[in-house]
Amino acid sequence: MEPRLIFLGTGAGCGVPSYFCDCAACEEAIAQPQFRRTRCAAAILGESVTLIDSPAELRTQLIQEGINRIDRFLMTHWHYDHAGGLGDLEFYVRVKRGETIPAYMSSETQEWLGSAFWFLQDCLDIYLIAPGYQVEADGVSYTALEVAHVPGTVGWLMETASGKRTAYITDTGPLPAATCEQVQGIDTLILGATFWGRNWMPDTHLSVSEAVQIALDLKVEQAYFTHLSMHHDTPVTNQELETYLKTHGNHLHLAYDGLQIEL
Repeated sequence: MEPRLIFLGTGAGCGVPSYFCDCAACEEAIAQPQFRRTRCAAAILGESVTLIDSPAELRTQLIQEGINRIDRFLMTHWHYDHAGGLGDLEFYVRVKRGETIPAYMSSETQEWLGSAFWFLQDCLDIYLIAPGYQVEADGVSYTALEVAHVPGTVGWLMETASGKRTAYITDTGPLPAATCEQVQGIDTLILGATFWGRNWMPDTHLSVSEAVQIALDLKVEQAYFTHLSMHHDTPVTNQELETYLKTHGNHLHLAYDGLQIEL
């Protein structure tokens, strides 16, 4: 079975729609459920299942996509929108799996885990990672990538036996030079594009226009933009974003919850 990646969630911290918001983006998502965005996570499906991150909606995401097992767990970082659903792994381990899940994370993320989710210590078999660390699993090689976010955050470069390369980088400011070199000209770049308009956090996040420029500069074959707030700085609808992307090339795409792509 050729591995494929499914976007479990493609929203930033607030999700779309937000319960407190009536902007154009939220109204669009309420009226058209295909535009709703839960918080960021992905799963790589093959003979086994690799989960990347665990947002608060994890249980709902997995049920929605018919995923009933997790064979390994890769974390990008410990922020709530990427780790708030970690508790859902406890029930899977204790009730069904019966053994620990191999979990790959930085020392900073492990330290946070020990205080916030201390009861998971016997559910995860933790391997400490840093940029350059490699995991081989189910015909895919995963390499941790340096990014510009909170200390201990990584992205993941996935390489298959066929030679195809996909990078999954959700939270980052301007990409470090070493990472740009690693992902130059890759088949698929999945990149966070949190803000539309003013970038509220330019050192640790990207706006849509900044993410688009990175994809163009790196000359990637295909790019998918995720971690979209849709609210900030100016609310924007999916139709408006799709129109914007088309002006820069047919290889630039919005990611949506439930979208699957081949690795």
